[in-house]
Amino acid sequence: MNISIQNQNKSIFYWLISGCLLIFLMVIIGGITRLTNSGLSMVEWKLIMGIIPPLNEAQWLEIFDKYKQFPEYQIVNTHFTLDEFKSIFFWEYLHRLLGRIIGLVFIIPFIYFLLKKRLSKKMIIQCVILLGMGALQGFFGWWMVESGLNKDPDVSHFRLAIHLVTAFLTFAYTFWVALGLVENITPKHTYFPSLSKSMNVLLIILIIQIVYGAFVAGLNAGFIMNTWPKMENQWINDAVFAISPVWKNFTEGLAGVQFIHRYLAIIVVGLVVFIWFQAAKNELTNIQLLSLKIVLTIVFMQFLLGVFTLVYAVPVWLGVVHQIGAFLLLAATVFGMFVFRRQSI
Repeated sequence: MNISIQNQNKSIFYWLISGCLLIFLMVIIGGITRLTNSGLSMVEWKLIMGIIPPLNEAQWLEIFDKYKQFPEYQIVNTHFTLDEFKSIFFWEYLHRLLGRIIGLVFIIPFIYFLLKKRLSKKMIIQCVILLGMGALQGFFGWWMVESGLNKDPDVSHFRLAIHLVTAFLTFAYTFWVALGLVENITPKHTYFPSLSKSMNVLLIILIIQIVYGAFVAGLNAGFIMNTWPKMENQWINDAVFAISPVWKNFTEGLAGVQFIHRYLAIIVVGLVVFIWFQAAKNELTNIQLLSLKIVLTIVFMQFLLGVFTLVYAVPVWLGVVHQIGAFLLLAATVFGMFVFRRQSI
């Protein structure tokens, strides 16, 4: 089967895919920022002036003095020298700078394509949604940081989850819109309702798993019970139910949050294997079969990465790779959903 993109849509497709790649890079740098505890190093939000970093020693000392006025320095990093501060400032600055670049990459081409009348009504609506999601992502980023500039020098894990999931969903929707510009991916007669529903369920569970991954990161729950498959010497550690009321264990308890993330990973793998055997009953197109092979491969790799990340107590590089794995699994799932979707006649 020939897969192609109409000439008038090629530049739009490349624009959207470029946006996807930049969001992917943004998530990687965001992961490094979190794992190196760099996220609270910039205590001000300046949309325009924030692009310019400190340029001399006097400016560095000024911004370091501002950092000293907040709890992270006063409680956690009182020993920090200026050079140590610079090392954490770098990642947060890079993260914010890339966010601004992504905004420009989405806004400027959108205006150009709009003025050139290259966008259909449907595409205009989709692009406006994307721009709105991007704006929300920026707002949630500062909202998250703001939560750590108060008495507790750590960001809210709830806000961290919202910030992360918004990034993942923005990527997913951008990728979906880009795929819509590709012609003849699957013929209309290859719609399998059961497989389509299963892929949709997989996406929902995967999003919940990503939320719990953010909870684990935000609560530093990956630094406890670093054994697998058991939680220390128990399948369900007593600490999972240590907090009252019980439901708080699964939103605020370190052991409870880790428990959900551990066992939800098994459910995700099990669902992918189920979809694989479900698909074996149907005559799939080559690209549908390829999409399932990609999902199956990535889900097992991601599961193993999760185990190693836990057992080795979340070294920065492994934590970042694990987050990349989640991103790739989401991308593969969105692609699978697309090739198994019901197509309009």
